[in-house]
Amino acid sequence: MADMARDYYEVLGISRDAGETDIKKAYRRLAMEYHPDRNNGDKSAEEKFKQVSEAYDVLRDPAKRAQYDRYGAAGLRGPAGAGFGFHPFDLSEALSVFMRDFGGLSGLESLFGGGERSRRGQRRGPDVQVTLRVTLDEVATGATRKVKLRTLERCPKCEGSGGKGGQKPVPCRTCGGSGEVRRATQSFFGQFVSVTSCPTCGGEGTVVQEPCEQCRGDGRVRAERTVEIEIPAGVSGNNYLTLRGHGAAGPRNAGPGDLIVALEVEEDPRFERHGDDLVYDLPITFSQAALGADLSVPSPSGAATVRVPPGVQSGTILTVRGKGLPSLAHGGRGNLHVRIQVWTPQRLNPEQKELFDRMAEIESKPQGDSVGRRFWNRIRDALGA
Repeated sequence: MADMARDYYEVLGISRDAGETDIKKAYRRLAMEYHPDRNNGDKSAEEKFKQVSEAYDVLRDPAKRAQYDRYGAAGLRGPAGAGFGFHPFDLSEALSVFMRDFGGLSGLESLFGGGERSRRGQRRGPDVQVTLRVTLDEVATGATRKVKLRTLERCPKCEGSGGKGGQKPVPCRTCGGSGEVRRATQSFFGQFVSVTSCPTCGGEGTVVQEPCEQCRGDGRVRAERTVEIEIPAGVSGNNYLTLRGHGAAGPRNAGPGDLIVALEVEEDPRFERHGDDLVYDLPITFSQAALGADLSVPSPSGAATVRVPPGVQSGTILTVRGKGLPSLAHGGRGNLHVRIQVWTPQRLNPEQKELFDRMAEIESKPQGDSVGRRFWNRIRDALGA
């Protein structure tokens, strides 16, 4: 069992602000080092492999990572993390995580023996991926969505056994239940032993003697079910959620796969998003720019008031603290940056024209450096660039 007292960031050797790419790189390096097939079944290496896989599975998922950062490992198991169905990894789960994310790279699948099959030869169900589009308002508050999945479910007639009347599979006679067939051949260099999946049972180690009429011995049928997905506040478009065990059922009561939820955040025409911060363009009149004003601006948490100082210039950035989006990893909220745009009317009525003519006679020339240069400097300062 993986050591739940260990800090997941220490297990992977990364900082607490590591990004998705750094997490994947660290995990891949450690998983390759401690993979059981590279260590001749060494138990200490196997334990380390389970630890790094468990740490990676939590930190790669933004919702689990946020829960872990706030409450530690206990938060993944207690009421606050009850939606994750979390439990310490066993070896088959660790292998599934490794092959799921890296099995198709550089021949790893052939090197380590395939991703959907556990050490006992029992195949887990395939993962199911769905895409959810969320609005910026849902990012600000979090949301609960119900998704209908049409996928493979356990056969109700045989209760997933694949056998007629619920009969359980029996050990394969060809391989003796091991799921493997060994063949020894002589060559110039001596005896050569090859190990392949059993052709009779397909590597599962068991066979169904009398198949169920409904599922034809597979133990699964096509069915529809509804899954409730909790979307945490603060997600972004490159995030995805993993609901372990909510994917398709495995054949003949093998473990289910995972449900992978890819998130897409719809653009909001009101704001530019920069991480947890938002930028809003506020058009104001000449008189408001010259005299100053207290104006209302939208934010994800409701209307906010921004104080426009007298003499403000177009392009000035005013910051309203704590009115941005929630931070998924660290708690708190980002800021709302209000970018001032002095609005120029395209048509003037006679009274307005008279007033502007009078003002033109007494107004002073613009002072200071380039407005454009100050505009971009303010943007960089406000966004921390």
